[in-house]
This record gives sequence, C-alpha cells and structure tokens, in this order.
Amino acid sequence: MGSDSLVAFEADPGPHRGKGLTGNPVQAHWLAVARGDQPADLVLAGAQVFNVFTREWLRGDLAIAGGHVVGLGDYREATERVELEGASLVPGYIDAHVHLESSKLMVDEFARAVLPHGTTSIVADPHEIANVLGERGVRWFLEATEGLPLDVFVMAPSCVPASVFESPAAPLTVSELAGLLELPRVIGVAEMMNFPGVVAGEAGEMAKLQVGLTDHFDGHAPGLTGRALNAYAAAGIRSDHEATTYEEALEKRRLGLAVMLREGSGARNLRDLLQLVRRFGPENCMFCTDDREPAFLVEEGHLDQMLRVTVAEGVAVEDALLMATLNPARQHRLRRLGAIAPGYQADILVLESPDQFTPRAVYKRGRVLGEFPPVVVPDWVRQSMRMAPVSAGSFRMPAGAGQVLVIGIVADQLLTTREVIVPTQRDGEIVADPARDLVKIAVVERHHATGRMGRGLVTNVGLQRGAFASTVAHDAHNLVVLGVDDEDMAICANRLAEVGGGIVVAAGGRVVGELPLPVGGLMSDQPLAAVYARMTEMEGVLKELGCRLEAPFLTISFLALSVIPELKITDRGLVDVRRFALVPFEVGP
Repeated sequence: MGSDSLVAFEADPGPHRGKGLTGNPVQAHWLAVARGDQPADLVLAGAQVFNVFTREWLRGDLAIAGGHVVGLGDYREATERVELEGASLVPGYIDAHVHLESSKLMVDEFARAVLPHGTTSIVADPHEIANVLGERGVRWFLEATEGLPLDVFVMAPSCVPASVFESPAAPLTVSELAGLLELPRVIGVAEMMNFPGVVAGEAGEMAKLQVGLTDHFDGHAPGLTGRALNAYAAAGIRSDHEATTYEEALEKRRLGLAVMLREGSGARNLRDLLQLVRRFGPENCMFCTDDREPAFLVEEGHLDQMLRVTVAEGVAVEDALLMATLNPARQHRLRRLGAIAPGYQADILVLESPDQFTPRAVYKRGRVLGEFPPVVVPDWVRQSMRMAPVSAGSFRMPAGAGQVLVIGIVADQLLTTREVIVPTQRDGEIVADPARDLVKIAVVERHHATGRMGRGLVTNVGLQRGAFASTVAHDAHNLVVLGVDDEDMAICANRLAEVGGGIVVAAGGRVVGELPLPVGGLMSDQPLAAVYARMTEMEGVLKELGCRLEAPFLTISFLALSVIPELKITDRGLVDVRRFALVPFEVGP
C-alpha cells in the first residue's frame, strides 16, 4: 500500500498543536453515510464488535467512510461489503512506548513486522537515533515514518545524553526539544530518564518540564519510591514503564502514574505486574514493548503476545484488550484511535475469536493492508562511525592492590548488581577469568574519535572464550565490547568501525559472526527474516563459546545505560546509578 492510499490522521497532542495538524477531519459524506442517505465505502457485516467503552461485544454492520468508522447498526448499502460471520472485530493495537531502533530493523521493515500481529499504531521515543545523529536524526526519523501504514507518533527525546556520564554525538538542547515539539506527530516529551535530576529540581531538567509547548511527559523511574517518587510525580510526569515488581507498580499507580506494563527482550516484566490488573482492574494500565529484538518478534509476536500472556495469567479478555487499545490512546491523547465507534479511525482487526489475538486480517484506515515501498536512507544517516582505532593493548587493565567493582547481570532484567571482588591477576594485569565467570567489558567512544574508553569487569555471562561487541549501547550508543581475550575484543571493535556499526562476534583471532547495522549503527537495511537468521546464528555461536545470556546483544547494550541501577559503565568509566556518580574501578584493600 503506498502513501497515496492512506487517509490523513489527526492526533491531538493537548494544549499545543504541532505545525501541520489540520483539525477535525470530519466530512459531510461521513454524516450522510451514518444517516443511511449514502452508501458506505465499506461495510464489515456479521461480526461481533468489541466496545471498549462498555467492555461488551455488539452485533451489527460496521459502516466505514473516508477511512473512519461512521456507524454500527443496520447498514446495507456499500461500495464493498465483506461478510465476517463468526469473526470478532477489535481496534488496532497501540504500543504505548517503544524504541523502534531496538528492533534492529529499518522503520518500514518494522512496520511490515508488527502490522500482521495487529499493531497499527506506536508511540516511539527516537532517542537512539537522536544520540547518534542529534536533532537532525529525529527529523529524519519523522520523515522516514511519514506515510507508512503504521501510525508512528513521536515523543521528543528528553535526555540526550541520558546523563552527564554518557557521550552522544551531540547533546539535544532545550531549544532543539522545543523545535521538535512544533512538528507534526510529535505529541509530547519522552521518558524523563534523569530521574535524580528531576527529583532534585535541577535547572536543566526543570527547563525541559517548563518548555511551555506541552504538558504531556512520559516517565522513567526505576526503583523510585517514597518521597522521591512523590517529587517525580509532582513534576507533572504521568507514566512509567520501569516497574519490575507489583509493589513498585502499585505505588506508582496510587500516585497517578499510568503504568506501562513492559515486555521487552531484555526486560520481561509483564507476568510480575499482572497482579496489579487482576486486583485493581485495567484502568491506567497499558502495554509497551520498549525494546524488542527480531527473535522475539518472529518467535512470539508483538502486542498479540502480551495479550495472550495476560489472558493466560487470569485477566479477562476484555480487560486485556482495553490495555492494548483505548488506554494507550487516552494516555497519549490520540483522540481518534483505540475504539471502534463513529468518528474513530478505522483501524480494525479481524480475529477468529475474542481470545485469538493474532488477526486473520488487518484494516488500516478502512483498507486491507497491502505492499508499500521501502524507505530510502540518505548517506549521512549511514555514516555514523567515527571511532579511533584500538588494539589488544587498549583493553589491558593494570593490576592494583585491592578489590574492584564488578557489574552483575540479572537474568531477564535491565537492572544490574554491584559486586566487589578480588580480581584475577597475571603478569601485573587484571585479566578475565572464565573459571570465575569474570569477563572484561569496555565502552569505546565512537562519535568523535576521542579514543576515550571505560574498562571494567562483568559477571553472570558464562563466556569461556572469544568476545562480542555492539554499537547498539543505550543510550549514547558508543561501542560496547565484552570478552575473555583482548585480541578478540580489538578485532570486534575494529571490524565494527569498518562495516559502519552493528554486532560482531570474534574467537581465536578472527570474526566468526557479524550483523552490519549501517543505519546509524543501529538498524539494518535488510528484511526481518535475514536479520533474524543472522542474529540467531550469532547467538548460537555465543552459546558454543559458553555464553548463557538469553538475549546477549540486548543485554550488553544496556550495561552502558547510566540511569538504570545499580552499576553500569560508559566511555567515561563505572557509574553507580544509586549514587548517580562516577566511581573508581578499584575500591581499595
């Protein structure tokens, strides 16, 4: 389906309306069809229709005109009439918070991946591309997603960099943030990741909250509780997707924050949080995927997977559907999405039955999905690697006299632990020790060829030999490399510089697997099937090298994110997130 076949859609971002938004799209023809005076463009007949407002299933013909629903009842006349006896109709699913770049797919290929699973709209935070390409990168992202048969709404990145401990290509200033808020489809400010700065009322964070062009702010407050959480909510932030326990989610919900139940490749929190819905209902709760890799998309799906898990865990079908449709639409003020009712955009899924959440057909703006052309990527988006060369010696760590800090990986979580150990030493150097499950980690600055590098150790990986590296390293997206052998670490890093970014595995002094991600060092220009096959192959190689991580490439990328507790690493060194400070590798005798 080309962009010329798509009906323009109006989003309402609240007090401020971005340039290019055209007001109410209602047409007199719609009203004539609703009255029965003119034939509909399309009638979907004979199905039961889910009503999100009463949580009941209604029988009747669904009349569609101009890409919008205009009536539910007795509608016979239509240009096209589709009989759907026995089927169930539900609104298209809406992902409340997603970093599209984390899929490793270009924007059009991401649309091809999620639309068959019923996701017809997403609210994206493009702070990955913003960290690599600045404000210009966000503007390109908006241009690239224009006209897709997937509605992509954007929250303007609030934290580029995520903290003062990270080194993006260029910081995104408050004035640049304000400029983005003037653009079509930019509906608010994305996750306020510097939660210590918000709680403390720091001037830089207050400037973002008082930019004056919106009052719609998403949150990011992992583990925040008590008075600090009260302060965060008092700042006007109205959502959070970082809760990992029922108790944390409940406290946030009680303070008025919308709880985005997350199910990402590196953070599977859904099952742990569903008690909140079972006990208190679905109000102010919604689904988000945050960061989901190709394997998850291919093997389990998208929001349809979350719906299946939710119902299997004892939540009513109707309550589950609410969290995938009306709730995210209301949270993000998408006035014409999230329901099948007169005046709402005709994003409609045809289900075999109410609890079979993967649709047999998807209608987007009243049309069955078809093919659409690929997005052309300009050269400047592809040319993002500016890293100083490294050698094996770059990763050597002189031995000290005492203990050192070690990052402890927690399975299926973005959280890490802060371990203190006596490292293994050899010939005056600290070395990796597979027998103790101690692996070297380094983050190499890759935007300005400064040669700056943070070095450390990590545990709970299992790697016995070799190394692997990625230029997907949240959120500044410098190069992160983890390994047992210094030479293999250098091979990985230098190979990524050659291919324009991506993921590389090396062992025995040679590359044994790679996935180039030339689009900003974040995304592939290949189809989902090819990316999935290559990543699956490399994960298999890593298992042969001893790695025990379920999502190894996503896991290491979050070891560089300095705003999720407890101990992380950037190109500037180790970050104690709870203290919100750089800390020395050595902790003394």
